[in-house]
Amino acid sequence: MALPGIVKAFPKVKRQSGDELEGKEGPPGKKKSEDAVTGNFFKGVSVHILPAGIGNARCKIFEKQVSQNGGLVEPTFCPSVTHVILDDSMDFDRALRLLKVERLPLSVQLVKSSWLSLCITEKTLLSTSNYSLPIPSSQVESFEGEAKEDSCSEVPSCSLSKGIPPPPEAKEDDVLQQISGEREEDDVSQNDLDALIKGLNPKSEILPLEQKPTLEKWVCAQSSLSKTENYNKHITDKLELLAKAYTHQGDKWRSLSYSKAVSALKSYHKPITSFEEACKIQGIGKRMAEKIMEIMESGHLRKLDYIGEDVPVLELFTNIWGAGAKTAKLWYQQGFRTLDDIRTKAQLTSQQKIGLKHYDDFLDRMPREEAAAIEKTVRDAAHSLNPGLLAIACGSYRRGKATCGDVDVLITHPDGKSHRNVFSKILLNLHQHGFLTDDLVSNEENGEQKKYLGVCRLPGPGQRHRRLDIIVVPYNEFACALLYFTGSAYFNRSMRALAKTKKMSLSEHSLNKDVMRQGSLKVSSGIPLSTPTENDVFTYLGIPYREPHERDW
Repeated sequence: MALPGIVKAFPKVKRQSGDELEGKEGPPGKKKSEDAVTGNFFKGVSVHILPAGIGNARCKIFEKQVSQNGGLVEPTFCPSVTHVILDDSMDFDRALRLLKVERLPLSVQLVKSSWLSLCITEKTLLSTSNYSLPIPSSQVESFEGEAKEDSCSEVPSCSLSKGIPPPPEAKEDDVLQQISGEREEDDVSQNDLDALIKGLNPKSEILPLEQKPTLEKWVCAQSSLSKTENYNKHITDKLELLAKAYTHQGDKWRSLSYSKAVSALKSYHKPITSFEEACKIQGIGKRMAEKIMEIMESGHLRKLDYIGEDVPVLELFTNIWGAGAKTAKLWYQQGFRTLDDIRTKAQLTSQQKIGLKHYDDFLDRMPREEAAAIEKTVRDAAHSLNPGLLAIACGSYRRGKATCGDVDVLITHPDGKSHRNVFSKILLNLHQHGFLTDDLVSNEENGEQKKYLGVCRLPGPGQRHRRLDIIVVPYNEFACALLYFTGSAYFNRSMRALAKTKKMSLSEHSLNKDVMRQGSLKVSSGIPLSTPTENDVFTYLGIPYREPHERDW
Protein backbone atom coordinates (compact mmCIF):
# COMPACT_ATOMS: atom_id res chain seq x y z
CA MET A 1 0.00 0.00 0.00
CA ALA A 2 1.62 3.23 -1.10
CA LEU A 3 1.52 6.35 1.05
CA PRO A 4 -0.15 9.43 -0.44
CA GLY A 5 1.76 12.61 -1.14
CA ILE A 6 4.99 10.82 -1.90
CA VAL A 7 7.48 12.81 -3.96
CA LYS A 8 11.05 12.35 -4.99
CA ALA A 9 13.22 13.82 -2.27
CA PHE A 10 16.80 12.72 -2.77
CA PRO A 11 19.19 13.50 -5.64
CA LYS A 12 21.47 10.67 -6.64
CA VAL A 13 25.04 11.11 -5.45
CA LYS A 14 28.17 9.39 -6.63
CA ARG A 15 29.93 7.49 -3.90
CA GLN A 16 33.68 8.02 -3.70
CA SER A 17 36.06 5.62 -2.05
CA GLY A 18 38.55 6.51 0.64
CA ASP A 19 41.40 5.80 -1.77
CA GLU A 20 40.07 8.35 -4.22
CA LEU A 21 39.75 10.79 -1.37
CA GLU A 22 43.34 10.22 -0.33
CA GLY A 23 44.45 10.80 -3.89
CA LYS A 24 42.78 14.20 -3.89
CA GLU A 25 44.07 15.26 -0.53
CA GLY A 26 47.67 14.16 -0.97
CA PRO A 27 49.83 12.50 1.67
CA PRO A 28 48.97 13.14 5.28
CA GLY A 29 51.16 15.28 7.39
CA LYS A 30 51.25 17.37 10.51
CA LYS A 31 48.72 20.10 10.96
CA LYS A 32 49.80 23.26 9.20
CA SER A 33 48.65 26.84 9.21
CA GLU A 34 46.53 26.28 6.10
CA ASP A 35 44.33 23.94 8.18
CA ALA A 36 42.25 26.96 9.16
CA VAL A 37 38.48 26.70 8.86
CA THR A 38 37.43 27.00 5.23
CA GLY A 39 33.83 25.71 5.44
CA ASN A 40 31.10 25.09 7.96
CA PHE A 41 29.17 22.04 6.76
CA PHE A 42 30.50 20.02 9.73
CA LYS A 43 29.32 22.69 12.15
CA GLY A 44 27.94 21.07 15.32
CA VAL A 45 29.46 17.67 14.47
CA SER A 46 31.94 16.15 16.89
CA VAL A 47 33.61 12.99 15.63
CA HIS A 48 35.75 10.29 17.14
CA ILE A 49 37.44 8.09 14.54
CA LEU A 50 38.26 4.44 15.20
CA PRO A 51 41.39 3.74 13.14
CA ALA A 52 40.90 -0.04 13.02
CA GLY A 53 40.41 -0.93 9.38
CA ILE A 54 40.58 2.70 8.25
CA GLY A 55 44.30 3.21 8.76
CA ASN A 56 46.21 6.07 10.33
CA ALA A 57 46.80 7.87 7.03
CA ARG A 58 43.11 8.14 6.16
CA CYS A 59 42.31 9.03 9.78
CA LYS A 60 44.63 12.03 9.53
CA ILE A 61 42.94 13.17 6.34
CA PHE A 62 39.49 12.79 7.87
CA GLU A 63 40.52 14.71 10.98
CA LYS A 64 41.95 17.53 8.89
CA GLN A 65 38.86 17.82 6.71
CA VAL A 66 36.45 17.79 9.66
CA SER A 67 38.44 20.49 11.44
CA GLN A 68 38.75 22.63 8.30
CA ASN A 69 35.02 22.56 7.77
CA GLY A 70 33.77 23.60 11.19
CA GLY A 71 33.64 20.25 13.01
CA LEU A 72 35.41 18.96 16.10
CA VAL A 73 37.66 15.92 16.35
CA GLU A 74 37.86 14.15 19.71
CA PRO A 75 40.94 11.95 20.21
CA THR A 76 39.02 9.82 22.73
CA PHE A 77 35.40 8.78 23.03
CA CYS A 78 33.68 11.25 25.34
CA PRO A 79 30.18 12.67 26.01
CA SER A 80 30.58 15.47 23.45
CA VAL A 81 30.99 13.01 20.54
CA THR A 82 28.03 12.94 18.12
CA HIS A 83 29.46 10.57 15.48
CA VAL A 84 31.83 7.65 15.81
CA ILE A 85 33.46 6.98 12.43
CA LEU A 86 34.41 3.37 11.78
CA ASP A 87 35.44 1.04 8.99
CA ASP A 88 32.59 0.00 6.70
CA SER A 89 33.03 -3.68 7.57
CA MET A 90 32.96 -3.23 11.36
CA ASP A 91 29.97 -4.59 13.30
CA PHE A 92 28.21 -3.10 16.31
CA ASP A 93 29.64 -5.42 18.96
CA ARG A 94 33.24 -4.89 17.87
CA ALA A 95 32.72 -1.14 17.84
CA LEU A 96 31.54 -1.23 21.46
CA ARG A 97 34.57 -3.31 22.43
CA LEU A 98 36.97 -0.85 20.81
CA LEU A 99 35.17 2.06 22.44
CA LYS A 100 35.36 0.17 25.75
CA VAL A 101 31.69 0.76 26.58
CA GLU A 102 28.90 -1.69 27.30
CA ARG A 103 26.16 0.44 25.77
CA LEU A 104 26.21 3.27 23.27
CA PRO A 105 24.45 6.50 24.34
CA LEU A 106 21.49 7.27 22.11
CA SER A 107 23.01 10.70 21.37
CA VAL A 108 25.81 9.00 19.41
CA GLN A 109 25.72 7.47 15.94
CA LEU A 110 28.06 4.79 14.65
CA VAL A 111 28.71 5.83 11.05
CA LYS A 112 30.67 4.15 8.27
CA SER A 113 33.75 5.95 6.98
CA SER A 114 32.31 6.00 3.44
CA TRP A 115 29.74 8.50 4.72
CA LEU A 116 32.48 10.86 5.86
CA SER A 117 34.29 10.44 2.55
CA LEU A 118 31.15 11.31 0.63
CA CYS A 119 30.40 14.34 2.84
CA ILE A 120 33.90 15.70 2.17
CA THR A 121 33.62 15.05 -1.57
CA GLU A 122 30.18 16.68 -1.86
CA LYS A 123 31.11 19.45 0.62
CA THR A 124 27.86 19.03 2.50
CA LEU A 125 26.56 17.10 5.49
CA LEU A 126 24.62 14.16 4.11
CA SER A 127 22.05 11.87 5.67
CA THR A 128 23.51 8.92 7.57
CA SER A 129 20.44 6.77 6.95
CA ASN A 130 22.30 4.40 4.61
CA TYR A 131 25.61 4.50 6.46
CA SER A 132 24.85 4.21 10.19
CA LEU A 133 24.93 0.95 12.13
CA PRO A 134 21.48 0.11 13.47
CA ILE A 135 21.05 -0.40 17.21
CA PRO A 136 20.51 -4.12 17.97
CA SER A 137 17.00 -5.03 19.14
CA SER A 138 18.34 -6.04 22.56
CA GLN A 139 19.64 -2.53 23.18
CA VAL A 140 16.53 -0.88 21.74
CA GLU A 141 14.39 -2.95 24.11
CA SER A 142 16.45 -1.89 27.09
CA PHE A 143 16.24 1.76 26.06
CA GLU A 144 12.46 1.54 25.72
CA GLY A 145 11.75 -0.45 28.87
CA GLU A 146 14.52 0.52 31.23
CA ALA A 147 15.30 4.19 30.60
CA LYS A 148 15.65 6.40 33.67
CA GLU A 149 12.31 7.61 34.94
CA ASP A 150 13.12 11.27 35.51
CA SER A 151 16.14 11.80 33.28
CA CYS A 152 16.41 12.93 29.68
CA SER A 153 19.95 11.55 29.37
CA GLU A 154 18.78 8.79 27.05
CA VAL A 155 16.73 10.89 24.67
CA PRO A 156 17.77 9.79 21.18
CA SER A 157 19.53 12.45 19.20
CA CYS A 158 18.07 12.80 15.73
CA SER A 159 21.43 14.21 14.75
CA LEU A 160 21.02 13.80 11.02
CA SER A 161 18.10 13.98 8.65
CA LYS A 162 16.99 10.41 7.97
CA GLY A 163 15.27 10.46 4.65
CA ILE A 164 13.00 13.47 5.19
CA PRO A 165 14.95 16.69 4.48
CA PRO A 166 13.87 20.10 5.75
CA PRO A 167 11.42 22.10 3.67
CA PRO A 168 13.08 24.10 0.87
CA GLU A 169 12.16 27.42 2.39
CA ALA A 170 14.08 26.67 5.59
CA LYS A 171 16.89 29.07 6.33
CA GLU A 172 20.49 27.89 5.99
CA ASP A 173 21.15 28.25 9.72
CA ASP A 174 18.05 26.20 10.49
CA VAL A 175 19.23 23.47 8.14
CA LEU A 176 22.68 23.42 9.72
CA GLN A 177 21.15 23.18 13.16
CA GLN A 178 18.83 20.39 12.08
CA ILE A 179 21.58 18.17 10.69
CA SER A 180 24.30 19.09 13.16
CA GLY A 181 23.21 16.97 16.08
CA GLU A 182 21.31 19.68 17.92
CA ARG A 183 17.64 19.33 18.74
CA GLU A 184 15.31 19.69 15.79
CA GLU A 185 11.62 19.55 15.17
CA ASP A 186 11.37 15.76 15.23
CA ASP A 187 13.51 15.29 18.32
CA VAL A 188 11.88 13.85 21.41
CA SER A 189 11.02 16.46 24.03
CA GLN A 190 11.06 15.73 27.75
CA ASN A 191 7.28 15.34 27.73
CA ASP A 192 7.49 12.98 24.75
CA LEU A 193 10.18 10.99 26.54
CA ASP A 194 8.00 10.50 29.61
CA ALA A 195 5.39 8.79 27.47
CA LEU A 196 7.92 6.87 25.39
CA ILE A 197 9.79 5.22 28.24
CA LYS A 198 7.07 4.97 30.89
CA GLY A 199 3.98 4.18 28.86
CA LEU A 200 1.92 6.79 30.65
CA ASN A 201 -1.79 7.18 30.12
CA PRO A 202 -2.15 9.57 27.16
CA LYS A 203 -5.12 11.27 28.84
CA SER A 204 -3.14 12.36 31.90
CA GLU A 205 -1.86 15.88 32.30
CA ILE A 206 1.82 16.86 32.23
CA LEU A 207 3.56 16.52 35.59
CA PRO A 208 6.49 18.64 36.79
CA LEU A 209 9.70 16.71 36.22
CA GLU A 210 10.52 16.55 39.90
CA GLN A 211 7.26 14.72 40.64
CA LYS A 212 6.99 11.00 40.13
CA PRO A 213 3.80 9.89 38.42
CA THR A 214 1.05 8.26 40.45
CA LEU A 215 -0.27 4.87 39.41
CA GLU A 216 -3.24 6.55 37.77
CA LYS A 217 -0.85 7.97 35.17
CA TRP A 218 0.35 4.57 33.96
CA VAL A 219 -1.26 2.85 31.00
CA CYS A 220 -0.98 -0.58 32.63
CA ALA A 221 -3.05 0.71 35.58
CA GLN A 222 -5.87 1.78 33.27
CA SER A 223 -8.45 -0.08 31.23
CA SER A 224 -8.20 0.39 27.48
CA LEU A 225 -12.01 0.50 27.51
CA SER A 226 -11.60 4.06 28.80
CA LYS A 227 -10.41 5.07 25.34
CA THR A 228 -12.95 7.38 23.77
CA GLU A 229 -14.07 8.08 20.23
CA ASN A 230 -11.27 9.53 18.10
CA TYR A 231 -12.24 13.20 17.96
CA ASN A 232 -9.01 14.13 16.18
CA LYS A 233 -8.98 11.68 13.29
CA HIS A 234 -8.09 14.37 10.75
CA ILE A 235 -4.86 14.89 12.71
CA THR A 236 -4.00 11.31 13.63
CA ASP A 237 -4.42 10.09 10.04
CA LYS A 238 -1.58 12.35 8.89
CA LEU A 239 0.66 11.65 11.88
CA GLU A 240 0.20 7.91 11.30
CA LEU A 241 1.43 8.31 7.73
CA LEU A 242 4.62 9.93 8.99
CA ALA A 243 5.05 7.30 11.72
CA LYS A 244 4.73 4.57 9.09
CA ALA A 245 7.27 6.31 6.83
CA TYR A 246 9.83 6.46 9.63
CA THR A 247 9.17 2.81 10.50
CA HIS A 248 9.95 1.66 6.98
CA GLN A 249 13.08 3.82 6.90
CA GLY A 250 14.28 2.11 10.08
CA ASP A 251 13.99 5.22 12.27
CA LYS A 252 12.48 3.49 15.31
CA TRP A 253 12.62 6.38 17.74
CA ARG A 254 10.89 8.91 15.50
CA SER A 255 8.30 6.32 14.61
CA LEU A 256 7.72 5.57 18.29
CA SER A 257 7.41 9.28 19.09
CA TYR A 258 4.74 9.81 16.42
CA SER A 259 2.93 6.60 17.38
CA LYS A 260 2.68 7.71 21.01
CA ALA A 261 1.34 11.10 19.93
CA VAL A 262 -1.26 9.35 17.79
CA SER A 263 -2.29 7.15 20.73
CA ALA A 264 -2.59 10.22 22.96
CA LEU A 265 -4.77 12.07 20.46
CA LYS A 266 -6.99 9.05 19.80
CA SER A 267 -7.65 8.79 23.55
CA TYR A 268 -8.31 12.49 24.07
CA HIS A 269 -11.88 13.21 25.11
CA LYS A 270 -12.61 16.05 22.66
CA PRO A 271 -11.28 17.82 19.57
CA ILE A 272 -8.05 19.77 20.05
CA THR A 273 -8.66 23.51 19.78
CA SER A 274 -5.36 25.19 20.61
CA PHE A 275 -1.59 24.83 20.83
CA GLU A 276 -1.70 25.20 24.61
CA GLU A 277 -4.28 22.45 24.92
CA ALA A 278 -2.18 20.08 22.82
CA CYS A 279 0.88 20.74 25.00
CA LYS A 280 -1.05 19.69 28.10
CA ILE A 281 -1.66 16.17 26.79
CA GLN A 282 0.83 13.63 28.12
CA GLY A 283 2.97 12.35 25.27
CA ILE A 284 2.78 15.54 23.19
CA GLY A 285 5.57 18.06 23.46
CA LYS A 286 5.97 21.52 21.98
CA ARG A 287 7.36 20.29 18.64
CA MET A 288 4.57 17.77 18.16
CA ALA A 289 1.98 20.37 19.16
CA GLU A 290 3.31 22.63 16.39
CA LYS A 291 2.65 19.89 13.85
CA ILE A 292 -0.85 19.40 15.23
CA MET A 293 -1.54 23.11 14.80
CA GLU A 294 -0.18 23.02 11.26
CA ILE A 295 -2.68 20.28 10.38
CA MET A 296 -5.51 22.11 12.13
CA GLU A 297 -4.80 25.40 10.36
CA SER A 298 -3.91 24.15 6.88
CA GLY A 299 -5.42 20.67 6.74
CA HIS A 300 -2.00 19.37 5.75
CA LEU A 301 1.35 18.37 7.25
CA ARG A 302 4.19 19.81 5.19
CA LYS A 303 6.65 17.08 6.14
CA LEU A 304 4.53 14.58 4.22
CA ASP A 305 5.58 16.35 1.03
CA TYR A 306 9.17 15.33 1.70
CA ILE A 307 8.70 11.63 2.24
CA GLY A 308 11.20 9.93 -0.03
CA GLU A 309 10.10 7.89 -2.99
CA ASP A 310 11.72 4.92 -1.27
CA VAL A 311 9.06 4.70 1.45
CA PRO A 312 6.29 2.83 -0.44
CA VAL A 313 8.88 0.44 -1.86
CA LEU A 314 10.38 -0.16 1.59
CA GLU A 315 6.87 -0.80 2.92
CA LEU A 316 6.27 -3.32 0.13
CA PHE A 317 9.50 -5.13 0.98
CA THR A 318 9.16 -5.11 4.78
CA ASN A 319 5.76 -6.79 4.41
CA ILE A 320 7.71 -9.87 3.32
CA TRP A 321 8.03 -12.07 6.40
CA GLY A 322 11.70 -12.32 7.33
CA ALA A 323 12.67 -9.00 5.73
CA GLY A 324 13.22 -6.13 8.14
CA ALA A 325 13.96 -2.47 7.50
CA LYS A 326 17.68 -3.13 7.00
CA THR A 327 17.11 -5.84 4.37
CA ALA A 328 14.46 -3.77 2.60
CA LYS A 329 16.84 -0.83 2.40
CA LEU A 330 19.60 -3.06 1.00
CA TRP A 331 17.25 -4.36 -1.70
CA TYR A 332 16.27 -0.81 -2.58
CA GLN A 333 19.92 0.18 -2.88
CA GLN A 334 20.45 -2.76 -5.21
CA GLY A 335 17.83 -1.29 -7.55
CA PHE A 336 14.87 -3.55 -6.74
CA ARG A 337 11.47 -1.88 -6.87
CA THR A 338 8.82 -4.63 -7.14
CA LEU A 339 8.03 -8.03 -5.69
CA ASP A 340 8.91 -9.53 -9.06
CA ASP A 341 12.37 -7.97 -8.72
CA ILE A 342 12.72 -9.71 -5.36
CA ARG A 343 11.50 -13.04 -6.74
CA THR A 344 13.84 -13.03 -9.73
CA LYS A 345 16.92 -11.09 -8.60
CA ALA A 346 17.30 -11.04 -4.82
CA GLN A 347 19.22 -13.55 -2.74
CA LEU A 348 16.55 -14.81 -0.35
CA THR A 349 16.68 -16.80 2.86
CA SER A 350 14.38 -19.78 3.20
CA GLN A 351 12.13 -17.72 5.50
CA GLN A 352 11.91 -14.86 3.01
CA LYS A 353 10.98 -17.29 0.23
CA ILE A 354 8.09 -18.53 2.37
CA GLY A 355 7.08 -14.98 3.23
CA LEU A 356 7.07 -14.06 -0.46
CA LYS A 357 5.10 -17.18 -1.40
CA HIS A 358 2.33 -16.33 1.09
CA TYR A 359 2.67 -12.55 0.81
CA ASP A 360 -1.03 -11.75 0.27
CA ASP A 361 -2.28 -14.32 2.78
CA PHE A 362 -0.07 -12.97 5.55
CA LEU A 363 -1.25 -9.40 4.93
CA ASP A 364 -4.90 -10.42 5.09
CA ARG A 365 -6.17 -10.30 8.67
CA MET A 366 -8.19 -13.35 9.66
CA PRO A 367 -11.58 -13.21 11.45
CA ARG A 368 -11.39 -14.30 15.07
CA GLU A 369 -13.52 -17.35 14.24
CA GLU A 370 -10.65 -18.60 12.06
CA ALA A 371 -8.15 -17.88 14.84
CA ALA A 372 -10.35 -19.88 17.25
CA ALA A 373 -10.34 -22.84 14.84
CA ILE A 374 -6.53 -22.68 14.64
CA GLU A 375 -6.30 -22.61 18.44
CA LYS A 376 -8.59 -25.64 18.67
CA THR A 377 -6.53 -27.58 16.13
CA VAL A 378 -3.36 -27.04 18.16
CA ARG A 379 -5.16 -27.85 21.43
CA ASP A 380 -6.55 -31.09 19.99
CA ALA A 381 -3.04 -32.12 18.91
CA ALA A 382 -1.76 -31.39 22.44
CA HIS A 383 -4.63 -33.29 24.08
CA SER A 384 -3.96 -36.31 21.87
CA LEU A 385 -0.63 -36.58 23.72
CA ASN A 386 -1.79 -35.52 27.20
CA PRO A 387 -5.33 -34.33 28.04
CA GLY A 388 -3.93 -32.26 30.90
CA LEU A 389 -1.95 -29.91 28.64
CA LEU A 390 -3.21 -26.34 28.47
CA ALA A 391 -3.21 -24.58 25.08
CA ILE A 392 -4.28 -20.93 24.94
CA ALA A 393 -4.22 -18.49 22.02
CA CYS A 394 -2.77 -15.14 23.05
CA GLY A 395 -2.16 -11.88 21.19
CA SER A 396 -4.98 -9.85 19.68
CA TYR A 397 -7.26 -12.90 19.78
CA ARG A 398 -7.11 -13.08 23.59
CA ARG A 399 -7.56 -9.30 23.75
CA GLY A 400 -10.91 -9.78 22.01
CA LYS A 401 -10.12 -8.19 18.65
CA ALA A 402 -12.46 -8.91 15.74
CA THR A 403 -9.55 -9.76 13.44
CA CYS A 404 -6.04 -11.13 13.99
CA GLY A 405 -2.82 -10.89 12.03
CA ASP A 406 -1.45 -14.20 13.34
CA VAL A 407 -2.01 -16.68 16.16
CA ASP A 408 0.26 -17.36 19.16
CA VAL A 409 -0.62 -20.52 21.09
CA LEU A 410 0.92 -21.02 24.53
CA ILE A 411 1.19 -24.61 25.86
CA THR A 412 2.01 -25.79 29.40
CA HIS A 413 0.98 -28.34 32.04
CA PRO A 414 -0.03 -27.57 35.65
CA ASP A 415 2.12 -30.38 37.08
CA GLY A 416 5.26 -28.49 36.04
CA LYS A 417 6.87 -31.40 34.20
CA SER A 418 4.53 -32.93 31.60
CA HIS A 419 5.21 -30.07 29.18
CA ARG A 420 8.64 -31.56 28.59
CA ASN A 421 9.18 -33.63 25.47
CA VAL A 422 5.82 -32.66 23.92
CA PHE A 423 7.09 -29.88 21.65
CA SER A 424 8.39 -32.02 18.78
CA LYS A 425 5.52 -34.52 19.11
CA ILE A 426 2.87 -31.81 18.72
CA LEU A 427 4.63 -30.43 15.64
CA LEU A 428 4.92 -33.92 14.14
CA ASN A 429 1.21 -34.49 14.67
CA LEU A 430 0.27 -31.20 13.00
CA HIS A 431 2.63 -31.87 10.08
CA GLN A 432 1.23 -35.35 9.52
CA HIS A 433 -2.30 -33.97 9.31
CA GLY A 434 -1.23 -31.36 6.76
CA PHE A 435 -2.10 -28.47 9.08
CA LEU A 436 1.45 -27.08 9.17
CA THR A 437 2.54 -26.26 5.63
CA ASP A 438 5.83 -24.36 6.06
CA ASP A 439 8.41 -24.08 8.84
CA LEU A 440 9.97 -20.67 9.49
CA VAL A 441 11.81 -21.48 12.73
CA SER A 442 11.44 -25.09 13.84
CA ASN A 443 12.83 -24.71 17.36
CA GLU A 444 13.84 -21.44 18.97
CA GLU A 445 14.90 -21.99 22.58
CA ASN A 446 14.55 -19.19 25.12
CA GLY A 447 15.68 -20.55 28.45
CA GLU A 448 13.26 -23.39 29.22
CA GLN A 449 10.77 -22.10 26.68
CA LYS A 450 10.59 -23.60 23.19
CA LYS A 451 9.07 -21.71 20.29
CA TYR A 452 7.97 -22.75 16.80
CA LEU A 453 7.29 -20.21 14.06
CA GLY A 454 5.52 -21.47 10.97
CA VAL A 455 2.61 -21.43 8.58
CA CYS A 456 -0.68 -23.30 8.90
CA ARG A 457 -3.85 -23.74 6.88
CA LEU A 458 -7.20 -25.08 8.01
CA PRO A 459 -8.73 -27.87 5.91
CA GLY A 460 -11.36 -27.06 3.32
CA PRO A 461 -11.68 -25.02 0.13
CA GLY A 462 -10.76 -21.36 0.10
CA GLN A 463 -8.69 -21.46 3.30
CA ARG A 464 -5.67 -19.15 3.44
CA HIS A 465 -2.20 -19.70 4.84
CA ARG A 466 -1.78 -18.11 8.26
CA ARG A 467 1.13 -17.33 10.53
CA LEU A 468 1.25 -19.51 13.64
CA ASP A 469 3.60 -19.52 16.65
CA ILE A 470 3.54 -22.36 19.18
CA ILE A 471 5.33 -21.75 22.49
CA VAL A 472 5.81 -24.45 25.13
CA VAL A 473 6.67 -23.07 28.58
CA PRO A 474 7.17 -24.48 32.09
CA TYR A 475 4.21 -23.84 34.36
CA ASN A 476 6.16 -21.62 36.77
CA GLU A 477 6.69 -19.20 33.85
CA PHE A 478 3.20 -19.56 32.40
CA ALA A 479 1.59 -16.46 33.96
CA CYS A 480 4.39 -14.11 32.88
CA ALA A 481 4.50 -15.70 29.42
CA LEU A 482 0.72 -15.39 29.10
CA LEU A 483 0.93 -11.72 30.05
CA TYR A 484 3.79 -11.08 27.61
CA PHE A 485 2.32 -12.85 24.58
CA THR A 486 -1.13 -11.34 25.16
CA GLY A 487 0.16 -7.77 24.88
CA SER A 488 -0.41 -5.17 23.70
CA ALA A 489 3.19 -4.09 23.20
CA TYR A 490 2.37 -0.64 24.59
CA PHE A 491 0.74 -2.19 27.67
CA ASN A 492 3.73 -4.51 28.18
CA ARG A 493 6.23 -1.64 27.97
CA SER A 494 4.29 0.22 30.62
CA MET A 495 4.31 -2.78 32.99
CA ARG A 496 8.05 -3.35 32.51
CA ALA A 497 8.81 0.30 33.16
CA LEU A 498 6.60 0.35 36.26
CA ALA A 499 8.37 -2.75 37.56
CA LYS A 500 11.68 -0.97 37.22
CA THR A 501 10.55 1.89 39.45
CA LYS A 502 9.99 -0.74 42.16
CA LYS A 503 13.47 -2.25 41.70
CA MET A 504 11.92 -5.19 39.88
CA SER A 505 12.19 -6.56 36.35
CA LEU A 506 9.43 -8.20 34.32
CA SER A 507 9.93 -10.51 31.34
CA GLU A 508 8.14 -13.40 29.65
CA HIS A 509 9.92 -15.67 32.16
CA SER A 510 9.38 -14.09 35.57
CA LEU A 511 8.87 -11.07 37.76
CA ASN A 512 12.02 -10.51 39.82
CA LYS A 513 12.52 -8.36 42.91
CA ASP A 514 15.68 -6.76 44.37
CA VAL A 515 17.11 -6.09 40.92
CA MET A 516 20.34 -4.10 41.03
CA ARG A 517 21.10 -1.58 38.29
CA GLN A 518 23.83 0.89 37.55
CA GLY A 519 22.08 3.50 35.48
CA SER A 520 20.17 1.53 32.86
CA LEU A 521 22.54 -1.45 33.09
CA LYS A 522 21.25 -4.42 35.07
CA VAL A 523 24.06 -5.80 37.24
CA SER A 524 21.99 -8.27 39.28
CA SER A 525 18.88 -10.08 38.01
CA GLY A 526 17.36 -10.29 41.49
CA ILE A 527 15.09 -13.00 42.92
CA PRO A 528 12.12 -14.48 41.00
CA LEU A 529 8.75 -14.04 42.69
CA SER A 530 6.08 -16.73 42.69
CA THR A 531 3.44 -15.79 40.10
CA PRO A 532 0.97 -18.68 39.64
CA THR A 533 -1.48 -16.33 37.87
CA GLU A 534 -1.39 -13.09 35.91
CA ASN A 535 -3.22 -11.45 38.80
CA ASP A 536 -0.19 -12.07 41.02
CA VAL A 537 1.96 -9.95 38.70
CA PHE A 538 -0.53 -7.07 38.92
CA THR A 539 -0.70 -7.43 42.71
CA TYR A 540 3.09 -7.27 43.14
CA LEU A 541 3.17 -4.14 40.97
CA GLY A 542 0.39 -2.56 43.03
CA ILE A 543 -2.07 -2.03 40.18
CA PRO A 544 -5.58 -3.42 39.58
CA TYR A 545 -5.88 -6.54 37.46
CA ARG A 546 -6.88 -5.84 33.88
CA GLU A 547 -8.72 -8.42 31.81
CA PRO A 548 -7.11 -9.15 28.42
CA HIS A 549 -9.69 -7.04 26.55
CA GLU A 550 -8.71 -4.09 28.77
CA ARG A 551 -5.07 -4.20 27.62
CA ASP A 552 -5.66 -3.19 24.01
CA TRP A 553 -3.76 0.10 24.07
